[in-house]
Amino acid sequence: METKKVELFVPCCVDRLYPQTAFSTIKVLEHLGVEVHYDPGRGCCGQTAFKNGYWDDAKEIGEKFIRDFGTGLPVVCPSASCVGYVKNHYWKLFYNTGLHLEYRKLRENIYELTDFIVNVLRKVKVGGKFPHKVTYHSSCSALREYGLVEEPLLLLQNVEGLELVPMQKADQCCGFGGAFSFGFEPVSVAMTRQKVANALATEAEYIVSTDCSCLANMEAYIKKQKSGIGCLHIADVLASGL
Repeated sequence: METKKVELFVPCCVDRLYPQTAFSTIKVLEHLGVEVHYDPGRGCCGQTAFKNGYWDDAKEIGEKFIRDFGTGLPVVCPSASCVGYVKNHYWKLFYNTGLHLEYRKLRENIYELTDFIVNVLRKVKVGGKFPHKVTYHSSCSALREYGLVEEPLLLLQNVEGLELVPMQKADQCCGFGGAFSFGFEPVSVAMTRQKVANALATEAEYIVSTDCSCLANMEAYIKKQKSGIGCLHIADVLASGL
């Protein structure tokens, strides 16, 4: 069987705040027999600029992104938020432009990590060990924009030693929402407080998610409140014990 080759897209939040998650992503993919190509000269997809109204800047960043990742290989990323943005919003920047066809090809060839593992590699068991009690937070972007539902749960359920406990309102926003958390700080904090309270009620040791932006938001609140629960990206959980 021919080895599967992919391009790794490391989003800004992972690169700047959780670099170990990028290494975990590589570890998991290589363990599953995937050849991973990574170019440190490739970076941002432009989501932050786009969602804050800087569409000219977003288009410039997006043009580079399309050219960088238009190699024909599948693109895999440990962020449903960034991939969801590329899939659902690039058309607003590149429809009926010189990059229209290139964008459409990329749109069908870019995947969030757990989606790629479950639906492309057809694997539900990676082989790692994580003897801890965890609860899963479904990020808004993963659920509502990317359409990710069962894939992360299937993978977590098949990690040796891991106990997955459901959280009340697991699909409820953690309060981050990008610039929302800065522009509407009191509302954001209240939402984060409720999310963390729901996680603590499960008596889990860790909150696990597919998006580092959510984890960074919750982790900051947890550290300030000394709440005693950790936050982990699902890639780090899947890589544990490999």
